[in-house]
Amino acid sequence: MDKNEVKISSIRKLIDKYFSLQWCRENLVVPVSLEPALPPSDGTLTIGVGNIVFLGTIGQTIKERLRNTNYKFKYVELSSEEIQEILDLAVEERFESGSQLQIKEFSVDDVVKALQDSSADENENEFSLEFDSFEEEVPESEIPDMADEILNSKTQRAAGLILINACKNGISDIHIEPQEGGYKIRVRKDGVLQKFISIPPLAGRQLLACLKNMANMDIAERRASQDGKILRKFEGNKLEFRCSTAPAKYGEGMVLRVLNSNSSILDLNTLIHLENVRENFRKSISSSNGIVIVSGPTGSGKSTTLAAALREIDNGELKIVTAEDPIEYDLGGDIVQHQINRKKQQNFASFLRTFLRQDPDVILIGETRDPETAESSMDAAETGHLVFTTLHANTAATSLVRLTDMGVPDYKINSSIRAILAQRLLRKVCPHCSVSRPISMEDSEALKIKVNSPIRYATVLNAQEKEKRGKEGTLCIRCNGTGYNGRIGTYEYLPITREIQIALKENKSEIEIENIAIDNGMLTLFTYGRELIKEGLTTVNEVLRVCKG
Repeated sequence: MDKNEVKISSIRKLIDKYFSLQWCRENLVVPVSLEPALPPSDGTLTIGVGNIVFLGTIGQTIKERLRNTNYKFKYVELSSEEIQEILDLAVEERFESGSQLQIKEFSVDDVVKALQDSSADENENEFSLEFDSFEEEVPESEIPDMADEILNSKTQRAAGLILINACKNGISDIHIEPQEGGYKIRVRKDGVLQKFISIPPLAGRQLLACLKNMANMDIAERRASQDGKILRKFEGNKLEFRCSTAPAKYGEGMVLRVLNSNSSILDLNTLIHLENVRENFRKSISSSNGIVIVSGPTGSGKSTTLAAALREIDNGELKIVTAEDPIEYDLGGDIVQHQINRKKQQNFASFLRTFLRQDPDVILIGETRDPETAESSMDAAETGHLVFTTLHANTAATSLVRLTDMGVPDYKINSSIRAILAQRLLRKVCPHCSVSRPISMEDSEALKIKVNSPIRYATVLNAQEKEKRGKEGTLCIRCNGTGYNGRIGTYEYLPITREIQIALKENKSEIEIENIAIDNGMLTLFTYGRELIKEGLTTVNEVLRVCKG
């Protein structure tokens, strides 16, 4: 396609309004042109896609993003280079005034350089911007732009680059850890912590102070834990980080959780790979009343699954309300979301009491962590409401025992709960550098997979091998030598059948309850993971690491 035919300013506006630059880059999608038309149509939108073969999948996501428009769609196939070039031009158009950042990609070297520069400047302690409190909802137009911010002090540039890199590279958490000789920064990607950089003491303290300022924390307070939130925008994306500080032996440390607001992943077809588990879960969320519980440890994707469930049942005919801490996704539609605010005595239990006076059909309680919330949820379910909630428990059967331990009577559990979905996240094996070979005898015995069945093994490189391949230009750019790229869920769906109800009345153990469920066809987290191995989506080591702990 001739780039002269492309109106970059129009493309940038379409990207900002309906997509995001990062999403377009990752999915090789770009709006190319918009031809106006008379009502009732808003016009014809031409969209370039990198691989027309996947149009069925990506086309559905595009339609979802544009569901509030009356656009007609026309698709053209472009090369990945053409798409990236158009996106680069869109970025440049955003920065055409010359007052904003002129680089498109940020490397670890950029961060190191900024931190080194700030460390060399003993006076680098002031921050020129005043940061607003984001305790209350902030209008989109008032959110500070990171591109402006990182042009100020050297420390602000380093902080901004770290945050931008985290969002661009799928980082879920940033750990800034004080040590005797300085600060270590580690990042969690695909559920595994990786070393990022080590920095000198002065640079570390300056970086921490800058991030605390951005999160509206008290910079002078270093001996008490604090919580805050950073809210910024960059390249049309909203960036959110939940921040927590804690004093340690060698100084103050901070952990930042990247809150993923990308609603394009909120789709059960994308999240739950095995059809029978997905369809059974769909049946439970279509109930008119009762409780559906999603359980798992922190960071296992519970909130994402429930958000996808709510998006699926939101048909305009239901009153759907949520109480969340924090709100991770803007669900849109007819879903009314509420943020927990403990400073104002607004917790899950109090919100639940309020909701019951507002004629809801569906209620989401972000987490059940105490007997009051548990029993209130049961009462809401018994009065004709459909309730979604999460629970910290290792398995579906353990969730039932946990509720019993909270003091919830068996009869309430039996009459209220429709199903429990336990889940974990497994790293997906990199399809570009992994190798397919017959399963070994040892792995065959561990997984109960037929000997010599072809499965995929990850190519995992150590630091020396990564460096060597990087110099040679043979390092896999998709996974950077980790052997894995992205994550996929493994699930355990437990419907509350008559047999399970009887087992609860008889105070059966969680192992006995689990065995009953398995006899009735339940796939455990382990057996679900085994199916993913057979399909070449993950590895033996990953399933054993996550599901056999």
